[in-house]
Amino acid sequence: MIEWDAKNHTNKGGTELTEITTTVEIADATGHTTLQLTQRETLDRVAGMEGAWVFAGDRMVQPTELAEANWETVGTVRVVPGLVGGI
Repeated sequence: MIEWDAKNHTNKGGTELTEITTTVEIADATGHTTLQLTQRETLDRVAGMEGAWVFAGDRMVQPTELAEANWETVGTVRVVPGLVGGI
């Protein structure tokens, strides 16, 4: 789980979370939802989606990387259910 201080808007490392928004696409069984979210709002959504895969700038990232990302240049964030292979 991502750790940050909501009161002070900082992540565990002390970096301030930004209020800049970016496009966040969240996929599910019905299609996808497109939202304009701040970094904090995005981290909250990702934290509630156990096992989801997160992509930022067309690269798969860990939620902790998303917490450290420069929100001015992160680009579109995509959150999709994790795929499971096998029988």
